[in-house]
Amino acid sequence: MLTITGNVVIITATWVDHRLHSPMYFFLCNLSFLDAMVATAIAPKMMKDFLSKEKTISLSGCISQCYFYFFLGTTEFILLAVMSLDRYVAICNPLRYSTIMNIHLTTQLLLMSWVGGFLSVLSPIIIISTLPFCGPNIIDHFFCDIEPLIRLSCADTSLLEKIEFSLSTVVLLSSLMLTVVSYIYIITTILRISSSTGRKKTFSTCASHITVASIFYGSAIFMYIVPNKGFSFGLKKVVTLQTCVVTHLLNPFIYTLRNQQMKEVLKDAVSRLSAMKRNLKKKEG
Repeated sequence: MLTITGNVVIITATWVDHRLHSPMYFFLCNLSFLDAMVATAIAPKMMKDFLSKEKTISLSGCISQCYFYFFLGTTEFILLAVMSLDRYVAICNPLRYSTIMNIHLTTQLLLMSWVGGFLSVLSPIIIISTLPFCGPNIIDHFFCDIEPLIRLSCADTSLLEKIEFSLSTVVLLSSLMLTVVSYIYIITTILRISSSTGRKKTFSTCASHITVASIFYGSAIFMYIVPNKGFSFGLKKVVTLQTCVVTHLLNPFIYTLRNQQMKEVLKDAVSRLSAMKRNLKKKEG
């Protein structure tokens, strides 16, 4: 509830307040929507299982949960890379920002994120849905993750594992590379600013994004790219829990507490609501 509420507040503030009508907050609005959807795909079923003696899920439900988790998660990684590109243009080419990041390009980048996430996960999930499962059909996880799901199959899954690893590597490392390169140019540009106040103000516009991207990429690389040797699966489940639940809960707070413009918009909204309540009380009185 906290995750959904926090992200809905950001989405509402972005659409309602004209000060947030820019590509940066347009992308943030979509990131918040993805956060809420990922939490909805995992948390309700997980909490139900915590309270139930029989922790079961149908095969179709399991495949669907797996698909939506990875589809939405992959879209988030591509979107984070797009947001870093937006920050690069805003800081390194401020005079041309409105020309470059026009509504046409912004829409194309957003569409690319969603379509990229949809297509990159489709093939492995289709293959998984055709695998034979001979029992005991007990998933050693709190949701239908790809790795424990593949383990349940009685067929040869070596090709599927290679496809899954290759796609994870390509999506994560390519989006990470774009993010890192963008921030190398951003930091270089910030260091050239003579005023310390100017440097601090400029860096504050991308501090939230750096924090969120670091958490996302760090967790995902540990879970899906780093070899399993030397790490217990229990540790991976803990890291997965952080990615599925904790990260999406913290994102709204990171973007509101570390973003000055967002804080101002939310303060103004709270002030308006307080004024409306006072006026209603006066009328009732």
